[in-house]
Amino acid sequence: MTAALLAPLARTTDTAIAHRPAQQLTSEPTHVGIGTRVARLVGRWMLRLVVTVAVLAFGVLAVGPHVLDYRTMTMLTGSMSPVIDPGDVTIVTPLPVDEVAVGMIIAYHIPIDDHHLVSHRVVSVEHGADGAVTVETKGDANDATDPWQATLKGDTAYQVRAVIPEIGNAIEVLRTPVVSQALIYGAPALLAGWLLLSIWRPAAPAADTRRADVAAGDAE
Repeated sequence: MTAALLAPLARTTDTAIAHRPAQQLTSEPTHVGIGTRVARLVGRWMLRLVVTVAVLAFGVLAVGPHVLDYRTMTMLTGSMSPVIDPGDVTIVTPLPVDEVAVGMIIAYHIPIDDHHLVSHRVVSVEHGADGAVTVETKGDANDATDPWQATLKGDTAYQVRAVIPEIGNAIEVLRTPVVSQALIYGAPALLAGWLLLSIWRPAAPAADTRRADVAAGDAE
């Protein structure tokens, strides 16, 4: 009678003891595994975002002007602030020179000194009898109009249509010898590493194997 009563108690105690290590094994590694998976997921999406932005920037700045009808220019001075700040990149598109109107921001070569390129706002337009278009311009941040009148050459002028903030500074940094060399040799290595990481998957941790063994033992 006594043996019959003690036997079930022994089996119950053995089962409880066997389950305690299984619970300890499944709690901590599961928590660590979730954190690792979240970190990998965030890192993977951040990398994808950086690659996407880089591809889009390359397409807009390098490929687009050769395929579509626009040009990109980097603003070097603050004469058009706050509309266009130094380091901003402007996107300009062509328009017929006789359509230039007051209020437009156009890019053109100044008629004096080194004939450098400026992007200023048109404040007056004169149409000559011979079809020539002469403009006066002014930088938004300047107190006075530009000290010249510019006769636009040819049949096409270029109007500023969009501004991409700050990206011109990044372009100037990329053009420095140190950074350009690092990109030439480092970018392929980073791409190869990313491809290897996307292909390679680590083996399941030993804790996972132990949990699977314990679960199998419980099922039996």
